[in-house]
Amino acid sequence: MPTKFIFVTGGVVSSLGKGISVASLGRILKSRGLTVSVLKLDPYLNVDPGTMSPYQHGEVFVTQDGGETDLDLGHYERFIDLELTRTSNLTAGEVYLNLIAKERRGDFLGGTIQTVPHVTNDIKDRILGLATESGAEVIVVEVGGTVGDIEGLPFLEAIRQMRNQVGRENVFYIHLTLLPYISAAQELKTKPTQHSVKELRSIGIQPDAIICRSDHPVPESICEKISSFCDVPGNAVIPLETVNNVYRVPLLLEDAGLGDIILDSLGLHGYPRNMADWSAMVEQMDRPKESLLIAVVGKYVEYPDSYISVREALRHAGTVHARNVEIQWVHSEDVERYGPDAFLSGTCGIVVPGGFGPRGVEGMVETVRYAREHRVPYLGLCLGLQVMVIEWARNVLGIADANSEELAPETANPVVHIMPDQEFVTGKGGTMRLGEYPCRPLDHTRTKRAYGTDMVSERHRHRFELNNAYREAFENSGLIIGGLSPDGKLVEVGEVQEHPFMVGVQYHPEFKSRPNRPHPLFAEFVNAARQIVREGGQQPLPMDAVN
Repeated sequence: MPTKFIFVTGGVVSSLGKGISVASLGRILKSRGLTVSVLKLDPYLNVDPGTMSPYQHGEVFVTQDGGETDLDLGHYERFIDLELTRTSNLTAGEVYLNLIAKERRGDFLGGTIQTVPHVTNDIKDRILGLATESGAEVIVVEVGGTVGDIEGLPFLEAIRQMRNQVGRENVFYIHLTLLPYISAAQELKTKPTQHSVKELRSIGIQPDAIICRSDHPVPESICEKISSFCDVPGNAVIPLETVNNVYRVPLLLEDAGLGDIILDSLGLHGYPRNMADWSAMVEQMDRPKESLLIAVVGKYVEYPDSYISVREALRHAGTVHARNVEIQWVHSEDVERYGPDAFLSGTCGIVVPGGFGPRGVEGMVETVRYAREHRVPYLGLCLGLQVMVIEWARNVLGIADANSEELAPETANPVVHIMPDQEFVTGKGGTMRLGEYPCRPLDHTRTKRAYGTDMVSERHRHRFELNNAYREAFENSGLIIGGLSPDGKLVEVGEVQEHPFMVGVQYHPEFKSRPNRPHPLFAEFVNAARQIVREGGQQPLPMDAVN
């Protein structure tokens, strides 16, 4: 069977949820027994999001092979339960960099390089390459941005050409658009959708289905109007009303018949609906449960998408322990200004996620001290481990000037220092220790109990590590090693022995959490947090006897 391709475009405005829609399509197709892979096309000129500000781009999602990619790949992995690679994210910057490198090598034999065919061919090569690499029966491709964006035109032209190149029977176009609600008129408006589709058709792409995003119920008359003006079958105009739980979107799209429409159009027969397991999971998530307040103390909390995988991992872990995790976003700079008591006194658990640079780090150090002294369950991720080490060195070992070489290059006590193979790296973007590396959990540790196995593989994104010169002092004073690299040289996990739960990891476990399979460290952390009762500034009370 030839590979089938589904292309998803967006119109009217950005941030409509194309990533969630694409992830949902992947889940629908996988539930029907098809093999699926996904590709995100990003029109911006950055080579990848690795050097972009979290305030502009949100979380940098790291793939197993070390690709620094768009956060939508996190949605794809969580919904479809895939292990994607860097091949699943392509930017305009990467396309142009590749073409310029070829031109400099003389690959074009002095010929003129043009948008068509060279840029478009490079884009198509990536799409077809993913089909070959993955062996998937269906490739779902999301085109970032909105129809009409100048930078997106080469990508739209490339996917237009794909229909003729691979056969019209093997391509399906979906357009995601917004139905704005005008409160004064008390009605949804279709004109923006009509104009968006008109723009898409002027490029040469006729959508086979339209998903209509709305914050309000969409009457059948609206769907009929869109069908008439946009030349799309009535059953292929799919309303998608805003929901509180994004994991419900695959169910809504399947119930609306989108799966059947796609499979019929692509000639994929004999794949019945099978969403029972996903539906049961969603119902479990939405079931009323006791709330659990968890503080996430970071330096980018003004833009929560910077920590979207952390948020989802906590949510997954909460579901398995019958708790509704409520996140209190705390800016680490506010902790510096006002102290931790002002923000953390009512929380049952604290997470310090990753980040770079000195801004707000002292607030994170104070957060660690608070968690240690008040015995509040703590989970540190990447930088969260490093500030945990700094705090221990300063306040337990009495090394007042202990610091990280990243934050204070001239420190006399670099308890966190640069990795040897990173010492002379000067380039930015894709030069850190990236991707999956093995970790050996040590016996008789919380890490080993959580994983229940002798070896795990986790995704990394860092340049600095715990300085082994201080390792013995840490272990002798109660900060033990929970996990090491197989050669024993790199500390992957640190644990505080005499504490309900205080674990810091050098990696990013949040990237591997799934709604139907929470990451074991997050599950253990939430389990510890739910056994703590806190009232105002009261000391935590263990609830083991009650439970």
